[in-house]
Amino acid sequence: MKTPFYTTRPLTPHFGIEALSINLADTRKLDLTDKNSKFLTQLKSDLIRHRTILFRNQTLSGQRQVDISNALGGRVQSTFYKHPRSPHPDVFRVSNDDREGCTSVGRSGWHLDGTFQNRPFMYQTMYFPSVAEGGDTYFVPLKELYESFGEEERMDLDRMWMATGRRESPVHPLVYRHPFRSGGLGGKEDEDDEGEVTMLFHCGRPFVSGWYCDDTNTITGDNDNENNNNARIANGVNVSRMIHPSVIQDRITTQIESKLDEIGIRMKWEQGDFMISDNLGLAHYASEGTQGDAESVGLRILHRTTIVGGAETVPVKFDGRKSFSL
Repeated sequence: MKTPFYTTRPLTPHFGIEALSINLADTRKLDLTDKNSKFLTQLKSDLIRHRTILFRNQTLSGQRQVDISNALGGRVQSTFYKHPRSPHPDVFRVSNDDREGCTSVGRSGWHLDGTFQNRPFMYQTMYFPSVAEGGDTYFVPLKELYESFGEEERMDLDRMWMATGRRESPVHPLVYRHPFRSGGLGGKEDEDDEGEVTMLFHCGRPFVSGWYCDDTNTITGDNDNENNNNARIANGVNVSRMIHPSVIQDRITTQIESKLDEIGIRMKWEQGDFMISDNLGLAHYASEGTQGDAESVGLRILHRTTIVGGAETVPVKFDGRKSFSL
């Protein structure tokens, strides 16, 4: 498909496009200061519709990557260690060589970025000045992941809430409504459209304190169950009993691993790749090869930014309940 700014082709059958024939470093043709420019309107629309856009053969300075990130509608938020080799204070530099960047990043489990915040990151950008053989990143679309579970499993997952216990210590719904995508193919233009289902989780052991479950009496309006008289209820959730992190994390991980090649992608990066991803619509995981010996497989360098959105990105379930803190 051809747009006024780039030509596109599908990245996978379920999500993502490659944007071809565009130089993002060209500040004369691509002015990012006008937030209502036709280019940014096209970019944002494609990002909502496809959930990720991959630009090949780019050469980006740290400042240009940050400028692109800030033009997406939110603001870059840096919550990471500032490696001395980073090209910009707001760029997280990752590598398979600790002299070049932070190592072992994204290896603890499948996740979304920023789950420790009340507003998980809206978008992330990833730029690869240098790549390593086998240094793949895996991505899976969350709507399709949710739909891949059986009906009873989905009903069970719908009741779960993730307690992070980190930084802002939010309690997030595992299943909720995507803030931008419709139940159809893209942007939420119909006021009656309740939105597309998505998920929010971190399968890395250190990032989750445990899971809470909906209090069925509160949801159904039944207050006669004597077993729950002493339960502490917050936001319709029974926070008196915490489920061990691995119970839900292992279930999600097993499902992803069984469906990855069907609905996801094992992204094999090329030097100069620049990707913008919908962090609320995709989960990702850094493969073991991302930490291969640099002398054997090549030096891997990733420059990453994370973008936080507004109040609309606080996770909200279809029944209206939001993420909360205890």
